[in-house]
Amino acid sequence: MGKGLEGKRIVIAGSRKTEEMSAIIEKQGGASLVRPLQGTAFLAEDQVGGEIKELISSQADWVIFTTGIGTEALVETAGKIGVQGEFLQVIQRAKAAARGYKTFAALKKLGIVPLAVDDDGTTAGLIRALEKEDFANKRVAVQLHGENAPSLIAFLEGKGAVVQCLLPYRHHAPEEEVVKKALNEIIDKEVDAVCFTTAVQVRFLFHYAKETGRKDELLAAFASDTLAGAVGKVTAEALTEEGVSRMIVPELERMGAMIMKLSRYYQEQEAYPSL
Repeated sequence: MGKGLEGKRIVIAGSRKTEEMSAIIEKQGGASLVRPLQGTAFLAEDQVGGEIKELISSQADWVIFTTGIGTEALVETAGKIGVQGEFLQVIQRAKAAARGYKTFAALKKLGIVPLAVDDDGTTAGLIRALEKEDFANKRVAVQLHGENAPSLIAFLEGKGAVVQCLLPYRHHAPEEEVVKKALNEIIDKEVDAVCFTTAVQVRFLFHYAKETGRKDELLAAFASDTLAGAVGKVTAEALTEEGVSRMIVPELERMGAMIMKLSRYYQEQEAYPSL
């Protein structure tokens, strides 16, 4: 059996380790196209400082943490603006929920034991863990990481919660010409697969597709000609939420594992075309 990506054109949607990913793709016989679909992430200290002060003044019944690095950034920022003690009192007094093992570990360092924890590292898993809780008229602070979590926010508001979001990290939008080029390549069937390494890449691509009235064309392309690759469960969840069902996701959440699974997928398609 030959190289799985022979003759395939693969889009790399990330901006980190693109040379490594390209080398793996080329070793499997494919051609890589780097199309960064996310801008630079930055710590938004001024904005999140105001959000932290708002949380302290309004208090919270629940605080939901979704990333370990974001949790740590909130504590550090609270320290920089001189309110770390008050901030810790608020989050230690409130009921807590956590998504992901890194988040759980960050909370453990703060002496916080979450009442609700996801069962699979995804937002959907976190929602399942919170399903039986009463959020009617409860103040709920949600720590996010550079992007909104529409399904989580909708779930909480649907149960009557008053939601405040804390975003220690924000993302600059990617260059419009890059997103436009990637969208055209996908819709025009010029590429065989797109490797997404973060959920925010998915969001930016679909946001642009919606703004330009081409979301249906994008979904049709992913349903038939262009295969979506997700580095892990959270990225796959973002694709699912946008309407993509045809994708490959490696068991090991690594970029190299995603490319190798993509290669095996095409090998199997070649060997068993009816699958």
